Amino acid sequence: MMKKLSFILVVLLACGFAAQAQTLRKVKNDAFQRGELLVFRVYYDALLTGEVNAGIASLEVTNDNKIISDRSTYRIIGKGRSIGAFNFFFKVVDRFETIFDEEALAPWIFVRRSNEGGYKIEQDVTFNQFKNFGKTDNKPIVSLPEYTQDMISAFYYARTLDFSDKKAGDIIDIPFFLDDTLYTSRIVYEGKEVVKTSMGKFNCLKFKPMVAIGTVFDNPYPMILYVTDDKNRIPVMVESGIIVGTVKMELIQFKGLKNDLTALIK
Repeated sequence: MMKKLSFILVVLLACGFAAQAQTLRKVKNDAFQRGELLVFRVYYDALLTGEVNAGIASLEVTNDNKIISDRSTYRIIGKGRSIGAFNFFFKVVDRFETIFDEEALAPWIFVRRSNEGGYKIEQDVTFNQFKNFGKTDNKPIVSLPEYTQDMISAFYYARTLDFSDKKAGDIIDIPFFLDDTLYTSRIVYEGKEVVKTSMGKFNCLKFKPMVAIGTVFDNPYPMILYVTDDKNRIPVMVESGIIVGTVKMELIQFKGLKNDLTALIK
């Protein structure tokens, strides 16, 4: 009798977990695929100095498929480092990694390794998308809203959103978890614009992501993000106004796109 009860309990638990796994959302992803690589140059632009190269950054969707809770995942690695003279007064070496659900586009694992001017952060975050919580290292569990993102997965999820019926001024809110704190990234859609880069001219969608007010930024929307107005939605230019001049990040190389780059004007 006990063996039968144990068997029934195992079956019920298995069915329960299977049903639970089916409750996660399914996001249509026409924007990116495994093998995609985006490379950017980071530079400082001011009237007195002109353009001064400051760093290099990359975002890569690896070919890995780590199975978590019987679900397929994407693995994204983001890297950034300072170059040249900037290493002498503010050396930066950043590495971010996210493993997020292939269907729900919500994270399971986020890893941060940052060294910015000697200020170091090493953090590992585990997300439970079924029970809506996050766990950082040995710190207490934090309750989170459904499908809370990390800072990298938030960008890839945003790439899948449909803007065909959006108008200038519309707002998109995306919750994300960073440094043991829950934030909401408020993104304002600004319409369409043609952007000139070293790779050519692109038809773009223009956004203003909200950031925290601090000693460097004097308003919550100092950043402008331009992404291609096609199915790929890849960023071609990011501009951030600071106290003197502008810091820009410009696309200089790409491969493995899921779709033709129709936003490039020939």
